[in-house]
Amino acid sequence: MKCSDLKNLRWNTLLKCQLIEIVSLWEGRLTTNVLISAFGIGRQQASKDINFYNKQIAPNNLIYDMQLKGHRPTDQFEPVLTKGTIDEYFNLLGSRKELGSHLACLNLTNTNTEMISSPGRFIVPEFIRPVIAAVKDNMRLEIEYLSLSSQEKEYRVISPHTLVYSGYRWHIRAHCEKNNDYRDFVLSRISTIPEPVLPSEHTARDDPAWNRFIELIIKPDNRLSSFQQEVIARDFNMVNNQLTIPTRAALANYYLQYLRITPYQQKQSPEAQQLVLANMEQIKQWLF
Repeated sequence: MKCSDLKNLRWNTLLKCQLIEIVSLWEGRLTTNVLISAFGIGRQQASKDINFYNKQIAPNNLIYDMQLKGHRPTDQFEPVLTKGTIDEYFNLLGSRKELGSHLACLNLTNTNTEMISSPGRFIVPEFIRPVIAAVKDNMRLEIEYLSLSSQEKEYRVISPHTLVYSGYRWHIRAHCEKNNDYRDFVLSRISTIPEPVLPSEHTARDDPAWNRFIELIIKPDNRLSSFQQEVIARDFNMVNNQLTIPTRAALANYYLQYLRITPYQQKQSPEAQQLVLANMEQIKQWLF
């Protein structure tokens, strides 16, 4: 769809159509309930919005499936109003408002801005739909996983409970039957369509590291000068040269990676490292 056509769409209509496109692509099923819940509209209006998308926006993207009792993406599905990336779907789940790239055509502001994002991972919608469904329905999944440690494909049976964004990539927190423990599985390393097995007995309530809350105490690198430390403390709004970050123990490593902190060794120059972990001894049991 051209920018000139987008300008003629009402803002609310455009948002509805983006939601239709994102949910259809990544969940594999769209019902009127999605629009009713998101926009507080009636079922009749929701049906009109889906029909509008089908006829005016992307005639070849959706088809009604009697068994699913909803619309599903066709084999010819191509994103029209969105980028077709999994980040758009997870941003919806996180209740964050992120404008798709196509909305730049609307010229909402005269202020020059630019944002960078990490390169997109190889994530296939058909591979991820069963994972999303398993999280919702508490199901066990049989997956084929590309593990760096084993250097070959592995077959695992997992019970996923939460989708997690680390700041750079998405992974699934799940119980792994091979290791009899809760592990993180990178979504882009699931190499085939997962198979649902049976309902799972393992939930987020049984994940010790997920339910343990700890604090990361961050401070400027001591190798910096006093002036440089003051600058870093100001950057991160520190109090007494410290920043306390509450987190689930299972996510501690990702916070440190995101902040470029290497707790076990300082290979980088202090100007590059900038931050260090002050309470290493108290939380090291939760780190890689």
